[in-house]
Amino acid sequence: MHQQKNVEKLTDENLAMLSLTDSDSFEELIRRYEAKLKRYIRRLLNVNDQDVEDILQDAFIKAYRNLNSFDVKMKFSNWIYRITHNEAISHYRKNKKEKGNISIDDEEKKYITDTFEDSLDIHQELESKEKSQEMFSMILSLPEKYKDVIILHYFEDKSYEEISDILKKPAGTIATLINRAKAQLKKMAIKNNVIS
Repeated sequence: MHQQKNVEKLTDENLAMLSLTDSDSFEELIRRYEAKLKRYIRRLLNVNDQDVEDILQDAFIKAYRNLNSFDVKMKFSNWIYRITHNEAISHYRKNKKEKGNISIDDEEKKYITDTFEDSLDIHQELESKEKSQEMFSMILSLPEKYKDVIILHYFEDKSYEEISDILKKPAGTIATLINRAKAQLKKMAIKNNVIS
């Protein structure tokens, strides 16, 4: 119990280094990131729970096997998001199939409404769950380069620098992609009568 409390106080980067010799440390990293990464995979791909579990398991296995190449100067969260992102995209490319119906819960609806109301300068138009679902559907239909940055920035609350680390692109490019994604998303929302 005492050792568990000590592990909980360590930074992610310290836990990653300890995980090279102590699997309990890696279990703590899994505990810290499991829910966040599941949500990220769902947002990125709109896949079923089993696919989410499979992708996440593959990501954690790959991370564990490659801990010795983790650069402690880098944030662990960016590193694990990059691995998860790569596993998710790999899964998507291998399993391109008809997307199922998109279903969002009330928390996601509120998040979409709050986020895009300000960033796209739209007000009161995403109030209904149906409109929020349409908006999320449009986000998922964006080209991959735009969808990735929108989800990481607005849904995963990552800074331009963190997205730069995750996607291995310059921060200036990330800023440009986010601006272009927002412009494209606004055009799509107007065209589809989600906003006026």
